[in-house]
Amino acid sequence: MSEYSVLRLIANTITGHANWRRAWRDPEPRKSYDVIIVGGGGHGLATAFYLAKNHRVGSIAVLEKGWLGGGNTGRNTTIVRSNYMLEGHAHFYEKSLQLWEQLSRELNYNVMFSQRGVLNLGHSDAQMDGFARRGNSMRLNGIDAELLDRDQVRRRIPYLDFSDSARFPIYGGILQPRGGTARHDAVAWGLARGADRLGVDIIQNCEVTGFKTQGNQITAIETTRGEIGCGKVGFAVAGNTTQLTSKLGLKMPIESHVLQAFVTEPVKPLIDSVVTFGASHFYISQSDKGGLVLGGDLDFYNSYAQRGNMPTIEHVMAAGQAMIPGLSRMRILRHWGGVMDMSMDGSPIIGTSPIDNLYLNCGWCYGGFKATPGSGWVFAHTIANGEPHPINAKLTLDRFERGKLIDEGGKGPFPGHH
Repeated sequence: MSEYSVLRLIANTITGHANWRRAWRDPEPRKSYDVIIVGGGGHGLATAFYLAKNHRVGSIAVLEKGWLGGGNTGRNTTIVRSNYMLEGHAHFYEKSLQLWEQLSRELNYNVMFSQRGVLNLGHSDAQMDGFARRGNSMRLNGIDAELLDRDQVRRRIPYLDFSDSARFPIYGGILQPRGGTARHDAVAWGLARGADRLGVDIIQNCEVTGFKTQGNQITAIETTRGEIGCGKVGFAVAGNTTQLTSKLGLKMPIESHVLQAFVTEPVKPLIDSVVTFGASHFYISQSDKGGLVLGGDLDFYNSYAQRGNMPTIEHVMAAGQAMIPGLSRMRILRHWGGVMDMSMDGSPIIGTSPIDNLYLNCGWCYGGFKATPGSGWVFAHTIANGEPHPINAKLTLDRFERGKLIDEGGKGPFPGHH
Protein backbone atom coordinates (compact mmCIF):
# COMPACT_ATOMS: atom_id res chain seq x y z
CA MET A 1 0.00 0.00 0.00
CA SER A 2 1.38 3.40 -0.97
CA GLU A 3 2.11 6.16 1.57
CA TYR A 4 -0.75 8.20 0.06
CA SER A 5 -3.18 5.30 0.52
CA VAL A 6 -2.12 4.86 4.15
CA LEU A 7 -2.59 8.58 4.89
CA ARG A 8 -5.98 8.56 3.15
CA LEU A 9 -7.07 5.49 5.16
CA ILE A 10 -6.08 7.24 8.41
CA ALA A 11 -7.92 10.42 7.38
CA ASN A 12 -11.09 8.47 6.55
CA THR A 13 -10.85 6.66 9.86
CA ILE A 14 -10.92 10.00 11.68
CA THR A 15 -13.51 11.83 9.54
CA GLY A 16 -15.83 8.93 8.67
CA HIS A 17 -17.24 9.03 5.17
CA ALA A 18 -17.40 12.84 4.98
CA ASN A 19 -14.45 13.09 2.56
CA TRP A 20 -15.08 9.95 0.53
CA ARG A 21 -15.24 10.40 -3.21
CA ARG A 22 -18.48 9.48 -4.97
CA ALA A 23 -18.32 6.01 -6.48
CA TRP A 24 -20.47 7.24 -9.37
CA ARG A 25 -21.82 10.59 -10.55
CA ASP A 26 -25.29 11.94 -9.75
CA PRO A 27 -26.10 13.72 -13.03
CA GLU A 28 -29.17 15.62 -14.08
CA PRO A 29 -31.07 13.84 -16.88
CA ARG A 30 -30.27 14.96 -20.41
CA LYS A 31 -33.03 15.84 -22.85
CA SER A 32 -32.57 12.50 -24.63
CA TYR A 33 -30.43 9.36 -24.80
CA ASP A 34 -29.72 6.82 -27.49
CA VAL A 35 -30.49 3.97 -25.05
CA ILE A 36 -32.43 4.13 -21.79
CA ILE A 37 -32.47 1.20 -19.36
CA VAL A 38 -35.35 1.36 -16.90
CA GLY A 39 -34.33 -0.31 -13.64
CA GLY A 40 -31.22 0.28 -11.54
CA GLY A 41 -30.85 -3.20 -10.08
CA GLY A 42 -28.21 -5.74 -11.00
CA HIS A 43 -29.67 -6.61 -14.39
CA GLY A 44 -30.18 -3.01 -15.49
CA LEU A 45 -26.72 -1.92 -14.33
CA ALA A 46 -25.07 -4.98 -15.92
CA THR A 47 -26.86 -4.22 -19.18
CA ALA A 48 -25.65 -0.62 -19.16
CA PHE A 49 -22.11 -1.71 -18.27
CA TYR A 50 -21.85 -4.23 -21.11
CA LEU A 51 -23.57 -1.88 -23.57
CA ALA A 52 -20.92 0.75 -22.86
CA LYS A 53 -18.04 -1.74 -22.75
CA ASN A 54 -18.86 -4.03 -25.68
CA HIS A 55 -21.09 -2.05 -28.06
CA ARG A 56 -21.08 1.37 -29.72
CA VAL A 57 -24.61 2.57 -29.08
CA GLY A 58 -24.10 6.24 -28.17
CA SER A 59 -25.39 7.81 -24.97
CA ILE A 60 -26.81 5.53 -22.26
CA ALA A 61 -28.85 6.21 -19.12
CA VAL A 62 -30.19 4.03 -16.31
CA LEU A 63 -33.39 5.28 -14.67
CA GLU A 64 -34.10 4.05 -11.13
CA LYS A 65 -37.23 5.03 -9.24
CA GLY A 66 -35.51 4.69 -5.86
CA TRP A 67 -31.92 3.88 -4.98
CA LEU A 68 -29.58 1.45 -6.70
CA GLY A 69 -30.08 -2.11 -5.53
CA GLY A 70 -33.20 -1.24 -3.53
CA GLY A 71 -35.28 -3.89 -5.27
CA ASN A 72 -34.56 -7.60 -5.70
CA THR A 73 -30.80 -7.11 -6.00
CA GLY A 74 -30.68 -6.26 -2.30
CA ARG A 75 -33.47 -8.69 -1.34
CA ASN A 76 -32.26 -12.19 -2.17
CA THR A 77 -30.20 -15.05 -0.76
CA THR A 78 -27.15 -14.40 -3.00
CA ILE A 79 -26.90 -17.91 -4.53
CA VAL A 80 -24.98 -18.34 -7.79
CA ARG A 81 -25.11 -21.59 -9.79
CA SER A 82 -25.50 -23.03 -13.29
CA ASN A 83 -26.85 -26.53 -12.54
CA TYR A 84 -29.47 -26.53 -15.31
CA MET A 85 -30.28 -29.29 -17.79
CA LEU A 86 -32.28 -27.97 -20.77
CA GLU A 87 -30.55 -26.28 -23.71
CA GLY A 88 -32.42 -23.01 -23.23
CA HIS A 89 -30.99 -22.69 -19.72
CA ALA A 90 -27.69 -24.57 -19.50
CA HIS A 91 -25.56 -22.45 -21.83
CA PHE A 92 -27.04 -19.18 -20.63
CA TYR A 93 -26.50 -19.82 -16.91
CA GLU A 94 -23.05 -21.29 -17.53
CA LYS A 95 -22.08 -18.13 -19.45
CA SER A 96 -23.30 -16.13 -16.47
CA LEU A 97 -21.23 -18.22 -14.06
CA GLN A 98 -18.15 -17.73 -16.24
CA LEU A 99 -18.74 -13.97 -16.08
CA TRP A 100 -19.11 -14.18 -12.29
CA GLU A 101 -15.69 -15.81 -12.14
CA GLN A 102 -14.04 -12.75 -13.70
CA LEU A 103 -16.41 -10.01 -12.52
CA SER A 104 -14.32 -8.62 -9.65
CA ARG A 105 -11.30 -8.28 -11.94
CA GLU A 106 -13.41 -6.83 -14.78
CA LEU A 107 -14.92 -4.18 -12.50
CA ASN A 108 -11.81 -3.70 -10.33
CA TYR A 109 -14.27 -4.04 -7.45
CA ASN A 110 -14.59 -6.93 -5.00
CA VAL A 111 -18.08 -8.40 -5.39
CA MET A 112 -17.11 -11.06 -2.83
CA PHE A 113 -17.87 -13.98 -5.16
CA SER A 114 -17.22 -17.17 -3.20
CA GLN A 115 -17.22 -20.52 -5.03
CA ARG A 116 -18.06 -22.53 -1.94
CA GLY A 117 -20.20 -25.05 -3.86
CA VAL A 118 -23.94 -25.68 -4.12
CA LEU A 119 -25.18 -29.03 -2.78
CA ASN A 120 -28.72 -30.28 -3.49
CA LEU A 121 -29.87 -33.06 -1.17
CA GLY A 122 -31.73 -36.13 -2.46
CA HIS A 123 -34.29 -38.02 -0.35
CA SER A 124 -35.37 -40.98 -2.50
CA ASP A 125 -34.01 -43.35 -5.12
CA ALA A 126 -36.13 -41.62 -7.74
CA GLN A 127 -34.71 -38.22 -6.81
CA MET A 128 -31.15 -39.56 -6.99
CA ASP A 129 -31.88 -41.01 -10.44
CA GLY A 130 -33.09 -37.56 -11.50
CA PHE A 131 -29.91 -36.00 -10.10
CA ALA A 132 -27.79 -38.49 -12.06
CA ARG A 133 -29.62 -37.55 -15.28
CA ARG A 134 -29.21 -33.86 -14.58
CA GLY A 135 -25.54 -34.26 -13.69
CA ASN A 136 -24.81 -36.18 -16.88
CA SER A 137 -26.57 -33.50 -18.93
CA MET A 138 -24.58 -30.78 -17.16
CA ARG A 139 -21.29 -32.54 -17.89
CA LEU A 140 -22.22 -32.99 -21.56
CA ASN A 141 -22.69 -29.19 -21.65
CA GLY A 142 -19.30 -28.58 -20.03
CA ILE A 143 -20.73 -27.77 -16.58
CA ASP A 144 -19.22 -29.27 -13.44
CA ALA A 145 -21.30 -31.76 -11.42
CA GLU A 146 -20.58 -34.45 -8.84
CA LEU A 147 -23.04 -37.09 -7.61
CA LEU A 148 -22.51 -37.83 -3.88
CA ASP A 149 -23.76 -40.81 -1.91
CA ARG A 150 -25.05 -40.62 1.68
CA ASP A 151 -21.64 -41.17 3.28
CA GLN A 152 -19.99 -38.50 1.12
CA VAL A 153 -22.69 -36.01 2.09
CA ARG A 154 -22.30 -36.92 5.76
CA ARG A 155 -18.54 -36.36 5.70
CA ARG A 156 -19.09 -32.98 4.06
CA ILE A 157 -22.04 -31.79 6.20
CA PRO A 158 -22.25 -33.88 9.40
CA TYR A 159 -24.80 -31.68 11.19
CA LEU A 160 -27.73 -32.68 8.95
CA ASP A 161 -30.34 -35.08 10.32
CA PHE A 162 -28.94 -38.51 9.38
CA SER A 163 -30.85 -40.29 12.16
CA ASP A 164 -33.15 -43.27 11.60
CA SER A 165 -36.08 -41.10 12.71
CA ALA A 166 -35.39 -38.32 10.17
CA ARG A 167 -38.60 -37.17 8.51
CA PHE A 168 -36.81 -37.04 5.15
CA PRO A 169 -33.91 -39.55 5.03
CA ILE A 170 -30.85 -38.39 3.08
CA TYR A 171 -29.90 -40.67 0.19
CA GLY A 172 -27.18 -38.44 -1.27
CA GLY A 173 -26.94 -35.29 -3.31
CA ILE A 174 -25.63 -33.50 -6.37
CA LEU A 175 -22.85 -30.94 -5.99
CA GLN A 176 -21.77 -28.11 -8.28
CA PRO A 177 -18.37 -27.14 -6.83
CA ARG A 178 -18.11 -23.91 -8.90
CA GLY A 179 -21.40 -22.57 -7.54
CA GLY A 180 -21.53 -20.37 -4.48
CA THR A 181 -22.54 -16.89 -3.36
CA ALA A 182 -21.75 -13.21 -3.95
CA ARG A 183 -22.35 -10.01 -1.97
CA HIS A 184 -25.54 -8.60 -3.52
CA ASP A 185 -25.06 -4.91 -2.73
CA ALA A 186 -21.39 -5.04 -3.77
CA VAL A 187 -22.52 -6.36 -7.15
CA ALA A 188 -24.81 -3.35 -7.65
CA TRP A 189 -22.15 -0.89 -6.46
CA GLY A 190 -19.40 -2.40 -8.60
CA LEU A 191 -21.54 -2.44 -11.74
CA ALA A 192 -22.72 1.13 -11.09
CA ARG A 193 -19.15 2.40 -10.70
CA GLY A 194 -18.04 0.47 -13.77
CA ALA A 195 -20.87 1.78 -15.93
CA ASP A 196 -20.39 5.34 -14.68
CA ARG A 197 -16.70 5.28 -15.59
CA LEU A 198 -17.70 4.27 -19.12
CA GLY A 199 -19.94 7.35 -19.41
CA VAL A 200 -23.34 5.92 -18.43
CA ASP A 201 -25.65 8.39 -16.64
CA ILE A 202 -27.17 6.71 -13.57
CA ILE A 203 -30.23 8.69 -12.52
CA GLN A 204 -31.78 7.75 -9.18
CA ASN A 205 -35.12 8.84 -7.72
CA CYS A 206 -36.48 8.98 -11.26
CA GLU A 207 -39.73 7.02 -11.50
CA VAL A 208 -41.26 6.31 -14.90
CA THR A 209 -44.85 7.62 -15.01
CA GLY A 210 -45.72 7.19 -18.69
CA PHE A 211 -44.59 7.04 -22.30
CA LYS A 212 -45.00 9.04 -25.47
CA THR A 213 -45.30 7.00 -28.63
CA GLN A 214 -45.43 7.57 -32.35
CA GLY A 215 -46.44 4.77 -34.66
CA ASN A 216 -45.05 1.60 -33.08
CA GLN A 217 -42.18 3.25 -31.22
CA ILE A 218 -41.56 4.94 -27.88
CA THR A 219 -40.32 8.47 -28.50
CA ALA A 220 -40.03 9.73 -24.91
CA ILE A 221 -40.29 8.53 -21.32
CA GLU A 222 -42.23 10.61 -18.82
CA THR A 223 -40.64 10.58 -15.36
CA THR A 224 -40.83 12.35 -12.02
CA ARG A 225 -37.73 14.26 -13.16
CA GLY A 226 -39.16 15.37 -16.49
CA GLU A 227 -39.61 14.03 -19.99
CA ILE A 228 -36.60 12.22 -21.53
CA GLY A 229 -36.36 11.43 -25.23
CA CYS A 230 -35.14 7.99 -26.21
CA GLY A 231 -33.85 5.87 -29.05
CA LYS A 232 -34.02 2.34 -27.70
CA VAL A 233 -35.58 1.35 -24.34
CA GLY A 234 -34.86 -1.69 -22.17
CA PHE A 235 -37.01 -2.77 -19.22
CA ALA A 236 -35.18 -4.53 -16.36
CA VAL A 237 -37.58 -3.98 -13.45
CA ALA A 238 -38.31 -7.55 -12.26
CA GLY A 239 -41.64 -7.80 -10.43
CA ASN A 240 -42.74 -4.35 -11.59
CA THR A 241 -42.59 -5.29 -15.29
CA THR A 242 -46.34 -5.61 -15.70
CA GLN A 243 -46.88 -2.17 -14.18
CA LEU A 244 -44.75 -0.61 -16.92
CA THR A 245 -45.94 -2.75 -19.85
CA SER A 246 -49.58 -2.02 -18.95
CA LYS A 247 -48.87 1.66 -19.64
CA LEU A 248 -48.06 0.61 -23.20
CA GLY A 249 -51.00 -1.74 -23.62
CA LEU A 250 -48.86 -4.89 -23.42
CA LYS A 251 -50.20 -7.87 -21.48
CA MET A 252 -47.35 -10.06 -20.23
CA PRO A 253 -47.37 -13.78 -19.26
CA ILE A 254 -46.10 -12.80 -15.81
CA GLU A 255 -47.45 -12.77 -12.26
CA SER A 256 -45.78 -10.93 -9.38
CA HIS A 257 -45.36 -12.72 -6.03
CA VAL A 258 -43.48 -12.12 -2.80
CA LEU A 259 -40.42 -14.24 -2.01
CA GLN A 260 -39.11 -13.99 1.54
CA ALA A 261 -35.60 -14.42 2.90
CA PHE A 262 -34.21 -14.55 6.44
CA VAL A 263 -30.97 -14.07 8.34
CA THR A 264 -30.07 -15.37 11.80
CA GLU A 265 -27.84 -14.04 14.54
CA PRO A 266 -24.12 -14.48 13.70
CA VAL A 267 -22.43 -17.70 14.79
CA LYS A 268 -19.00 -19.24 14.33
CA PRO A 269 -18.34 -20.87 10.93
CA LEU A 270 -20.84 -23.69 10.48
CA ILE A 271 -21.96 -23.97 6.86
CA ASP A 272 -19.18 -23.72 4.29
CA SER A 273 -21.35 -24.23 1.19
CA VAL A 274 -24.87 -23.60 -0.05
CA VAL A 275 -27.19 -26.47 0.94
CA THR A 276 -30.68 -27.02 -0.40
CA PHE A 277 -33.34 -29.36 0.94
CA GLY A 278 -34.77 -31.61 -1.78
CA ALA A 279 -37.86 -32.60 0.21
CA SER A 280 -39.07 -29.05 0.79
CA HIS A 281 -38.29 -25.68 -0.71
CA PHE A 282 -35.54 -24.61 1.70
CA TYR A 283 -31.97 -23.38 1.17
CA ILE A 284 -29.27 -22.08 3.46
CA SER A 285 -25.75 -20.65 3.48
CA GLN A 286 -23.62 -18.60 5.86
CA SER A 287 -22.63 -15.00 5.25
CA ASP A 288 -19.18 -13.55 5.84
CA LYS A 289 -20.58 -11.81 8.93
CA GLY A 290 -21.63 -15.16 10.41
CA GLY A 291 -25.38 -14.96 9.94
CA LEU A 292 -27.15 -17.91 8.37
CA VAL A 293 -29.04 -16.80 5.25
CA LEU A 294 -32.07 -18.92 4.49
CA GLY A 295 -35.16 -18.95 2.33
CA GLY A 296 -38.06 -21.01 1.11
CA ASP A 297 -40.98 -20.90 -1.26
CA LEU A 298 -42.78 -17.83 -2.48
CA ASP A 299 -46.19 -16.65 -1.34
CA PHE A 300 -48.71 -18.00 -3.82
CA TYR A 301 -50.91 -14.92 -3.98
CA ASN A 302 -50.19 -12.03 -6.33
CA SER A 303 -48.58 -9.02 -4.69
CA TYR A 304 -46.27 -6.06 -5.28
CA ALA A 305 -45.44 -5.81 -1.56
CA GLN A 306 -41.93 -6.20 -0.15
CA ARG A 307 -43.02 -7.70 3.15
CA GLY A 308 -43.52 -11.17 4.54
CA ASN A 309 -46.13 -13.07 6.52
CA MET A 310 -46.31 -15.62 9.31
CA PRO A 311 -47.47 -18.76 7.36
CA THR A 312 -44.40 -18.62 5.13
CA ILE A 313 -42.14 -17.98 8.12
CA GLU A 314 -43.56 -21.09 9.81
CA HIS A 315 -43.10 -23.18 6.64
CA VAL A 316 -39.47 -22.11 6.16
CA MET A 317 -38.51 -22.64 9.80
CA ALA A 318 -40.12 -26.09 9.91
CA ALA A 319 -38.25 -27.16 6.78
CA GLY A 320 -34.97 -25.81 8.14
CA GLN A 321 -35.31 -27.67 11.44
CA ALA A 322 -36.19 -30.89 9.63
CA MET A 323 -32.93 -30.64 7.69
CA ILE A 324 -30.69 -29.19 10.45
CA PRO A 325 -32.19 -29.81 13.93
CA GLY A 326 -29.66 -27.44 15.51
CA LEU A 327 -31.34 -24.48 13.82
CA SER A 328 -34.07 -24.63 16.50
CA ARG A 329 -31.70 -22.81 18.88
CA MET A 330 -30.98 -19.95 16.47
CA ARG A 331 -32.56 -16.49 16.66
CA ILE A 332 -33.89 -14.93 13.48
CA LEU A 333 -32.74 -11.30 13.34
CA ARG A 334 -34.74 -10.06 10.36
CA HIS A 335 -36.54 -11.05 7.19
CA TRP A 336 -37.58 -9.28 4.02
CA GLY A 337 -39.44 -9.83 0.76
CA GLY A 338 -38.62 -9.32 -2.90
CA VAL A 339 -41.17 -8.97 -5.70
CA MET A 340 -40.73 -11.93 -8.05
CA ASP A 341 -41.80 -11.78 -11.69
CA MET A 342 -42.99 -15.34 -12.30
CA SER A 343 -43.34 -16.30 -15.96
CA MET A 344 -45.80 -18.99 -17.00
CA ASP A 345 -43.11 -21.58 -17.82
CA GLY A 346 -40.74 -20.56 -15.03
CA SER A 347 -38.07 -19.26 -17.43
CA PRO A 348 -36.87 -15.72 -18.13
CA ILE A 349 -37.85 -13.50 -21.06
CA ILE A 350 -34.93 -11.69 -22.71
CA GLY A 351 -35.51 -10.20 -26.13
CA THR A 352 -37.52 -7.94 -28.38
CA SER A 353 -41.15 -6.93 -27.85
CA PRO A 354 -44.17 -6.09 -30.05
CA ILE A 355 -43.04 -2.43 -29.81
CA ASP A 356 -40.21 -1.77 -32.28
CA ASN A 357 -37.71 -0.08 -29.96
CA LEU A 358 -38.65 -1.75 -26.65
CA TYR A 359 -36.64 -4.66 -25.26
CA LEU A 360 -37.66 -6.87 -22.33
CA ASN A 361 -35.66 -8.49 -19.52
CA CYS A 362 -38.11 -10.10 -17.09
CA GLY A 363 -39.82 -13.28 -15.87
CA TRP A 364 -36.85 -14.39 -13.78
CA CYS A 365 -38.74 -16.39 -11.14
CA TYR A 366 -36.10 -17.81 -8.76
CA GLY A 367 -33.19 -17.26 -11.19
CA GLY A 368 -32.58 -13.51 -11.12
CA PHE A 369 -29.54 -12.89 -8.95
CA LYS A 370 -27.42 -15.75 -10.27
CA ALA A 371 -28.06 -14.51 -13.82
CA THR A 372 -26.96 -10.90 -13.19
CA PRO A 373 -23.83 -10.66 -15.37
CA GLY A 374 -25.08 -13.11 -18.00
CA SER A 375 -28.41 -11.33 -18.25
CA GLY A 376 -26.70 -7.97 -18.76
CA TRP A 377 -24.28 -9.42 -21.29
CA VAL A 378 -26.93 -10.96 -23.58
CA PHE A 379 -29.46 -8.14 -23.05
CA ALA A 380 -26.83 -5.60 -24.09
CA HIS A 381 -26.15 -7.64 -27.24
CA THR A 382 -29.89 -7.89 -27.95
CA ILE A 383 -30.45 -4.14 -27.60
CA ALA A 384 -27.36 -3.20 -29.61
CA ASN A 385 -28.09 -5.59 -32.48
CA GLY A 386 -31.88 -5.60 -32.46
CA GLU A 387 -32.01 -9.39 -32.10
CA PRO A 388 -31.11 -11.97 -29.44
CA HIS A 389 -27.70 -13.51 -28.96
CA PRO A 390 -27.70 -17.28 -29.68
CA ILE A 391 -27.44 -17.89 -25.91
CA ASN A 392 -30.80 -16.21 -25.22
CA ALA A 393 -32.48 -17.04 -28.56
CA LYS A 394 -34.79 -19.58 -26.87
CA LEU A 395 -35.79 -17.13 -24.12
CA THR A 396 -37.78 -14.66 -26.24
CA LEU A 397 -41.34 -13.51 -25.54
CA ASP A 398 -42.77 -15.09 -28.69
CA ARG A 399 -42.08 -18.62 -27.39
CA PHE A 400 -45.43 -18.42 -25.58
CA GLU A 401 -47.18 -17.74 -28.90
CA ARG A 402 -45.23 -20.50 -30.67
CA GLY A 403 -45.70 -23.06 -27.89
CA LYS A 404 -41.92 -23.44 -27.39
CA LEU A 405 -41.95 -23.29 -23.60
CA ILE A 406 -38.86 -24.08 -21.54
CA ASP A 407 -40.48 -25.86 -18.62
CA GLU A 408 -37.62 -27.22 -16.53
CA GLY A 409 -37.83 -28.21 -12.90
CA GLY A 410 -34.87 -26.57 -11.24
CA LYS A 411 -35.59 -22.85 -11.46
CA GLY A 412 -35.80 -22.87 -7.69
CA PRO A 413 -32.68 -23.08 -5.55
CA PHE A 414 -32.42 -26.80 -6.25
CA PRO A 415 -33.15 -29.04 -9.25
CA GLY A 416 -36.54 -30.67 -9.51
CA HIS A 417 -38.63 -27.91 -7.97
CA HIS A 418 -40.80 -25.18 -9.50
